[in-house]
Amino acid sequence: MKGIIIYKGKYGATLQYADWLGDALGLPVFPAGDERPSAFAVADYVIMGSSIYIGKLQLGEWMLNNEALLLDKKLFFFVVCGTPLNERAKLEQYIEKNVPLLIRQRCSFHFLPGRLVFKKLSWTDRLLLRIGAWLGKKKGETIVMQDYDEVKEAHLQSLINTVRDQCRIPSVSIDKDMLKQPVK
Repeated sequence: MKGIIIYKGKYGATLQYADWLGDALGLPVFPAGDERPSAFAVADYVIMGSSIYIGKLQLGEWMLNNEALLLDKKLFFFVVCGTPLNERAKLEQYIEKNVPLLIRQRCSFHFLPGRLVFKKLSWTDRLLLRIGAWLGKKKGETIVMQDYDEVKEAHLQSLINTVRDQCRIPSVSIDKDMLKQPVK
């Protein structure tokens, strides 16, 4: 089976996960909107990746625009966010509110922890984060305002295993040191 990875993020965590995933599965990786129609047309499965900002998936508009093309493919989705992974109900709400029903019904979802580097946020995003933290505090929620970086390749293992199992992709172990050796 042939696959493709399409992602949309804002500050680099989603791109990092997409690149690691592409390396692990030997798949091409494209920012949403930059995918080649030929690569998309021959793909049997699509792995989509998106970050969440203010409760909205960055990939939401792309999914709506490409919904008809996605319905005949096996679908996987990874969501990168700052919401703690143990807050499953909140994470599932993001999916319910942002992913069209027909895609939701055909998709395997995987939540991955993200990163926050406060000084790298745009002025608008810093303001929105502060407002969100203030509103969340009134509801008894805690929104992290300090820097954190939980983006780690190991978090992808469950998704990689799911894709390999469902798409019958063999697990290949590559000795990276061998790749550095000259061919004789």
